[in-house]
Amino acid sequence: MMDTRRVALAVVVGSLLVAVLAVGVQGLVGPLLTTDGYDPPNSTAAPGGNGTANGAAGSSTPVNSDYEHATVVVEDGNGTELGRVRAAVAESYQQKYTGLSETDFLPADRGMLFPYDEPDNHTYVMRGMDFGIDIVYIDADGTITRIHHAEEPPEGADGNDYRYPGYGQYVLEVNYEWTTRHNVSVGDRVRIEGYDG
Repeated sequence: MMDTRRVALAVVVGSLLVAVLAVGVQGLVGPLLTTDGYDPPNSTAAPGGNGTANGAAGSSTPVNSDYEHATVVVEDGNGTELGRVRAAVAESYQQKYTGLSETDFLPADRGMLFPYDEPDNHTYVMRGMDFGIDIVYIDADGTITRIHHAEEPPEGADGNDYRYPGYGQYVLEVNYEWTTRHNVSVGDRVRIEGYDG
């Protein structure tokens, strides 16, 4: 009789332990598994607004909340501000390789900035992308050297086949046609605020 009670108690305690561990692991691992839309801290997007690439409502899950962030301001030759975005800064090799490919959509006032140690030729691809982007190459002095309007790859296409070369020390990715809507062109200047890189 005593052995049956011990076995029953062990089963109950073991079951509780498994349940507690499962909840704890879900709480720790669950946020790492999400691929909801990009929403870094300090959002300036209008709540419930439609500022996404595919028209979907924004998400509150911060995919890149562990990245540094900067405000990227684009100005024309007279110093007139043309537009600004809050950008996650992809500093590590893995962050640069992943880019926006694990992001379902990008709010209108968001982007991703890719800094390099010095100016060089780079080629960006549309690996795993679910929406189109503008790819903006920026020289060390902040001058825009090239702009690509990279459409979303067709269903079933390999995004690695869609290549967008350019020269610069920084690359900025923003929503498709963002540069057109803000009258941004080659030769305009970029200021990066809040990032010391």
